[in-house]
Amino acid sequence: MQYGYLELKLSWELFAKAPETLSEPERSRLFKVASRQNNIEQHILASGDAANVVVPAATLANRLDEIRKRYPSADEFIQDLERIGLGETELEEAVERDLRVEAVLEKVAAEASPVSAVDAEIYYRLHPESFVRPPSRRLRHILITYDNGQQKDKARTQLEVLRLTLKNADQFGAAAQRLSQCPTALEGGQLGVVKRNQLYPQLDAAAFALGAGQTSKVLESPIGLHILRCDEIFPSGMLPFAEVQEKIIDHLYDKRRRKAQRDWIVRCCVNTVPEVELARNSA
Repeated sequence: MQYGYLELKLSWELFAKAPETLSEPERSRLFKVASRQNNIEQHILASGDAANVVVPAATLANRLDEIRKRYPSADEFIQDLERIGLGETELEEAVERDLRVEAVLEKVAAEASPVSAVDAEIYYRLHPESFVRPPSRRLRHILITYDNGQQKDKARTQLEVLRLTLKNADQFGAAAQRLSQCPTALEGGQLGVVKRNQLYPQLDAAAFALGAGQTSKVLESPIGLHILRCDEIFPSGMLPFAEVQEKIIDHLYDKRRRKAQRDWIVRCCVNTVPEVELARNSA
């Protein structure tokens, strides 16, 4: 029963689709991962740390609801359960077991030591390559789409006039609100801070050739004709520590939590696996 649920769960996690839709290589991988996961979870639930873990009813209900929402209809949900030999009652028991495993691992992770600002700064100094900001631009654009050659010519003429007459960001933003056929029109055409290769190739080179305050020539992309305006240039350089401190702390703490879980699982499995099994593995 639990193994059937594991296959269902891991199929969605690994491949984002139901088990019966998997290819043979995908099914083979799923079987290996599920077998290993099932073995580890048995050891976790046999540990002393799992003895007093209780899953709140609301948490269980929310998780079951999340599973149901993966399916287009209730019928498809029930059919998938039947294919792996689960009824709704068995599913509920399996999900509760799964949540108990998560609760135990969360309890273990909570014992990880906190990360200080000093820890974060040491990491920042030792990994400068991780904090180099690539060159970027704060951009706006006006987009006009077309359905035929006549509309395209009209749009090009209109944009040519605009690029020569819009003198500042406020004027450009006002024109974008009136004329642009992109959702960004609501924000005065703002594309935000853009790095290399985030725009259509037809726009990227032109965008990064602009100086601050300059407007591009009329450009064509798969969705229509554009003009771009560069509001601000951000050259490449080292991000300030203050700007990345919290992200580093979060990153390092997450690593400590995962290491605490891994170390505990290793100890848990070694302490729980029967001696004959350990001897077989070491032979």
